[in-house]
Parts: sequence; structure tokens; C-alpha cells
Amino acid sequence: MGEEIVRGTFSSEDFARFKDALQQQTQLLQSWFDEGVFSEQKVSGGFELEAWLVDSEARPVAINEQFIDRLNSDLVVPELARFNIELNGTPQILQGSALHKLQTELEQTWQDCCVMARQLDSQLLMTGILPTVQDKDLCPQNMSQMLRYQALNEQVLKLRQGKPLQIDINGHEHLKSTHYDVMLESAATSFQIHQQIPVRNAVRYYNAALATTAPLLAMATNSPYLFGKQVWEETRIPLFEQAVELGGIGGAAFGPLKRVSFGSGYVHHSLMECFVENNEHYPILLPLVGVESSADESTRLPHLRMHNGTIWRWVRPLIGFDKDGTPHLRIEQRVVPSGPTIVDSIANSAMFFGLMQSLVSNEHAIEHEVDFAAARDNFYAAAKNGLSAQLTWKSKKVSVVTLLEDELIPMARYGLEGLGLDKQDIEYYLGIISARVGTGQTGSQWQRQCAQAFGGDLPLMTLQYLEHQRSGQPVHEWSVP
Repeated sequence: MGEEIVRGTFSSEDFARFKDALQQQTQLLQSWFDEGVFSEQKVSGGFELEAWLVDSEARPVAINEQFIDRLNSDLVVPELARFNIELNGTPQILQGSALHKLQTELEQTWQDCCVMARQLDSQLLMTGILPTVQDKDLCPQNMSQMLRYQALNEQVLKLRQGKPLQIDINGHEHLKSTHYDVMLESAATSFQIHQQIPVRNAVRYYNAALATTAPLLAMATNSPYLFGKQVWEETRIPLFEQAVELGGIGGAAFGPLKRVSFGSGYVHHSLMECFVENNEHYPILLPLVGVESSADESTRLPHLRMHNGTIWRWVRPLIGFDKDGTPHLRIEQRVVPSGPTIVDSIANSAMFFGLMQSLVSNEHAIEHEVDFAAARDNFYAAAKNGLSAQLTWKSKKVSVVTLLEDELIPMARYGLEGLGLDKQDIEYYLGIISARVGTGQTGSQWQRQCAQAFGGDLPLMTLQYLEHQRSGQPVHEWSVP
């Protein structure tokens, strides 16, 4: 959602000015697509990792203001809840030892954060949903004291005409909850993978990212519990969609296009189609940016980027800028949960980067082989069932394990080799994916088995999870008591 805003209450004039600026910047972006002004640097990758601050009993502890102030790192920022933080990685050109560099930097940032957490009598933990989080923890008192979050909460409720947010998820157990704020969103923590891409292949990249969300998510599930109940393999998906449930279409708060969704379709000609849809179909939530834009600042599209940051497609296009000011395109893959370990996260990134490269270089575009409705249905099947999911792939029904083992992991290997990444790194990270798929032990699977072994004691399971996480071993090697 960009930088902090300067105030949290808005007038009708604020919305009108923002709408005018958004319209102008959408037209400017269209001219960039028409004129081909985007950066043509080599493909690069990065990430954002969301994590939890917890106490000695693995319960969330709301201290991120003190934590951030004392850590004083440009790579670590607050999240919506005071018990969440976000760790960022420096993007790397995807060649040579890029994957190893991403892991090394994240390990160092993580270690620095763990040291600071201990100084504040807390611990750091990465997982899709903290198994010990309780409904009562997700309250306004635990919201980070940033104006953008408070304003987001106010505007979401305003657009919902005061109607509460309802969580209603059917899985292994049935979960229902009612909230009068957006704090439910803070329970869903992710590992967001970014890839900077050339404009000439942007359509192929975006559609490939959509088509492969299901297998990518199935092999990475890590969120089986919410409020003490076992729900989906990746409960984070329905939780986030229902936690900020708003529609679009001419300002209709309950319209068919949701702000958190799989999207409305593949793109056909350019990623500009997403930004046109943003402008035409989604009401403005936050009609301010960090500074009032001058003519020069408007060329960095602050209003358009702020608006795009309040529309949470699971695969989202982003506009960024190189150091010299040249605009670039990125794909943000948002389906992967946080954890279980750093090495698992980098392995998930390797799988994503390899699949994208392979599919984009393939003679046949994947969107012509897996239609959008199938890709969307596959995504929710994977979120609900993980590695047990059956997917529709190229008009055939196939188990996601068979698809990964027989087609997608080899395809990812081919793609990483095509990027020129170190062969040793390719074998290491994809070996982790192969072993995880082969054993069937994802983070969600381990959590469920461990909780069962402990008689349903989720705090004890979470402490065991934390101990394994600290070992650095990938999740497929974790033992179950």
C-alpha cells in the first residue's frame, strides 16, 4: 500500500481530487505501454516475508513499534497488527548464485530480528496463520499505530455501510466469526514472491503465474488452523478473502468483483488491462498519498500505485522504478504462506521462478491449455486439500502430486537452467520441493499430525514447530512426536 499517509480522515473533495489524479496517471501509464518505455533489465526476483512476534507460550505479543524502532533496519517494517512485522529482501538478477544470495540475506535479517526479539522477551515465528492466535487478539487495540491502517479500517467499514465482516469457512471443521474491523486480515501472513519482468513477455508471465497458483500453493500449504479449529490446508486463502470483503463495479460495495480475489480473467494484450479494471471498477479506499504530488512526483504514479495497493488479487501486477527512474513491471505472487523455514521459502521461490521462465519460453501459451475457470477452480481445490487435490490440467483430471512430479518440477528445473542459475543451487532447492512433494509433508500436514500426537494441544504443537523452525531443516525432514 506504499508509504505512510499524512492524515486518516477524508472529505468528498479528497476523493474527487484523488479520482482526477488517478485518471491522469492511468492515462500516463497507458502511454508508457503504448510507447514501450519500461525497463528491459534482466529478470530479477525478490520477496516480502511476514512474521509473528510471540511470547514464551507462542501467543502473539503486540510490540512491533518498540521492535521496529530498536532494530532500525530499512528491510523490516510494521504490518497491520502490532504482533506482525515484514522482512524484505534485496532483489537479485536471476542468474548465477541469486538464490543463494536471497537466502543468505534473509537469514542474516532473520537472525538480527531474532536477537532483537529476545531482547524484548519475545520470539519470532513464520507461519501462514499462527495456530495459537485467538479471535479476541484481532481487535482494534492491537492494530499498528499507522494512519494508513486506521484509515483502511474506517474506509472498509464505510464502504460496507457498517455491516460487519463475517468469516464462514467449511473445512474439516466449520468456523464462523463476526468482526467490526479489518483485523482478521492480520491473521493471514504470507511469503510474497516478486519477479521483475520484461514488458514484451508480461502477458505470458502474468497468465502463467495465474495458471500455476494451484500446484505452487498445494506444495506450500502451512495454515491448517484458525481459532483452534482445523479448517482448510491453506485456511489463509478464505480468511483473507472474507476479512476484507468488498466489491467493485461503480462503487457497489457488494458487487461481483471482489478486492481480494483470484481475478476476473487472464489478460489478453497487456497488463494495462488490470490497471484499467482498477480505475473503472473499484472504488477508491484511501484518497491520499504520503505527500501531495507535484508534477514531477506524479510521473511516479503515486495515486495509481496507492490504489493498486488496495486491490489484493492473488497474483498482482506492480509498477516500480529502477534506480535511474525508469519504470518497470513486476508480478507479485501472493499465494504462498509464510514459513515453515527460510530454506523452504527460497525453494518455493525457485519453483516459481523456474516455472515462469519455462512457461514463458514454451511455444504454447499456458492460458490456451488451462482455461481461466479451471485455473481458478484448481486454486481453491489446492487451498482446501493441499497435496491431496485433484486438478484440471490441459483438459484432464490429475492429482497435483503427479502433476508436480511428472511435469512441473522438471519444467522448473529447465526454466532455472535457462536463466543461468547455478546448477548446484537448482538441484538443492528443487530437491527440497521434490522431497516435500514425495513425502507429502508440507507445513500443514506436519502441524495436523503433530497436533494429533499432542492430543490437540496447539500451543505445545506451535512451540515444537518453533523449535524445528530454528533448526533450519526443511519441513519434509521434521519429525512428528
